[in-house]
Amino acid sequence: MKNIRNFAIIAHVDHGKSTLADRMLEITKTVEHRLMQNQLLDSNPIERERGITIKLAPVRMLYTLNAIRYTLNLIDTPGHVDFSYEVNRSLAACEGAILVVDATQGVQAQTLSHFNQAKKLGLVIIPAINKIDINIAEVENTKKQLIDLLGFSESDLHYISAKTGTGVPELLEAVIQKIPSPNTENRTLNTRALIFNSNFDPHLGAIAWVRIIDGQIKVRDRIKLLATNAETVAVEVGVFIPGRHDTGILEAGEVGYVVTGLKDLSLLTVGDTLTAMNYEPKTMNPLPGYKPIKPVVFVGLYPVDGSQINTLREGLEKLKLSDSALTFVPEFSPALGNGFRVGLLGLLHADIVQERLEREFDLNLIASAPSVSYEIFTMNHELITINSAAALPDPSLINQIREPIIKLSIFVPEEYVGAVMQLCQNYRSEMLDMVYLNKLVNLTYKMPFSELVRQFFDNLKSASSGYATLDYEIIGFETSDLVRLDVLIANDRVDAFSQIVPRERAVYIARDLVERLEKIIPRQQYEIIIQAAIGSKILARADIKPFRKDVIAKLSGGDQTRKDKLLKKQKKGKARMKRVGRIDIPQEAFLSILKIN
Repeated sequence: MKNIRNFAIIAHVDHGKSTLADRMLEITKTVEHRLMQNQLLDSNPIERERGITIKLAPVRMLYTLNAIRYTLNLIDTPGHVDFSYEVNRSLAACEGAILVVDATQGVQAQTLSHFNQAKKLGLVIIPAINKIDINIAEVENTKKQLIDLLGFSESDLHYISAKTGTGVPELLEAVIQKIPSPNTENRTLNTRALIFNSNFDPHLGAIAWVRIIDGQIKVRDRIKLLATNAETVAVEVGVFIPGRHDTGILEAGEVGYVVTGLKDLSLLTVGDTLTAMNYEPKTMNPLPGYKPIKPVVFVGLYPVDGSQINTLREGLEKLKLSDSALTFVPEFSPALGNGFRVGLLGLLHADIVQERLEREFDLNLIASAPSVSYEIFTMNHELITINSAAALPDPSLINQIREPIIKLSIFVPEEYVGAVMQLCQNYRSEMLDMVYLNKLVNLTYKMPFSELVRQFFDNLKSASSGYATLDYEIIGFETSDLVRLDVLIANDRVDAFSQIVPRERAVYIARDLVERLEKIIPRQQYEIIIQAAIGSKILARADIKPFRKDVIAKLSGGDQTRKDKLLKKQKKGKARMKRVGRIDIPQEAFLSILKIN
């Protein structure tokens, strides 16, 4: 065990984590040179296309230093804020971490977030300044940020190019010399393994990704999951190199996988303790796990072709097998038909799930505007949690509405500070702190989470010419004066357009909604009235004028009463159409709601 090193690579998105992992695989000869490709550990096609890591990826490398052979268990992690739970899983299985910082960008929001998480867990952190081979690299500024902001000394820093391999062998040596081997104190003879991830194989069933804390697990051992009390037999036990490699046994300190054969992935809880019953005493203390991940953003997904609802259900079920954060329940919309209310970790997560469903299952989907969870306290002192405007009870039944509040950290070049501060003022935010870091400024705000999902990220990029980055955490719920804003088209409420909005901004949002819909909804043979309302109070209205058919054109002359008769008949026909006609709302109308500022 003294020759084992377990470590993760952590960084802000696009700072070079996966490229560094590639170089390490190459240097340690874990993967043959002819089989090497960029982003080798990013197995999903969307990860490769977007150049981002979505799922954590473990791999075991063997490396010899000073004639001693070491086992290096590396976990490559995502960088985007939506997938920070993946980083937390990875760090829980490690004793150390390499913190990669892009020399062309410096310390960013997720750099600080991942650093604080690793520090909280007591991990040894090795800082590495990457992309030093690029002409625009600002190595000195980045070095100063790491020293002043994160408290490193100059001797701690490593200077690398993950692309060319410069400095990477020295970084591997630092991993061996600075990161401790797995702790051997307070070991028990009982087998305990931390489940830090899982996936599902259609032939093998649920597969647990584990870090062995105590004891060992062998193939054909009887195993038990303490949180769910599920019992099964270890069908296969092995390590990642980077694909699954059957070794038959995992011992204390090692990172690998256990094929459980279970057909229900929900029985594998991330953070749970897996134990081998061959060695289990009557009482077994579970390892301190972490809270199960909960979705924070909710969208409605509806197939454009209603007959594909079962395909959508099957697609969500299959994605759920490898994405424990994904939740979904059926819902019906009078405007959009049958669909599902899908719970996700953020807007990028939602975008990726929709793209995978459309690509892998040949679906054409409409996504409703994203929403968050709200806590409703009723007059009967009941607490109800809702995640869509349609579920909001009648106002007469509501005592108070509480919405989630986030602590938002923004890193932005100082020349864009004014524009970003002005933007934040428009999003019901309260400034908490402002710190200058060389050419960067760190702004900290308190903001309702619903404001963040309302196009904030896109507008932040616009206000900062793409240079600003952000990180956030939900810090609690606060009471707010919120109302449901409904849209009525031809006097029918379109539930898909309903939103929960602050009362003081309801009129502005209502006008914006109505103006957008007026431009998109096509004219009909009769007048269409678009209204935005709170209850029975109309806040905004637009009228789409009808087409006019000249029914008297065929009359070249004659009595006026003949013309009046034809016009009266046309008027009656339009009134009948208005009563029984159904407005076909184009898909662009639903998409436009997502863009309301």
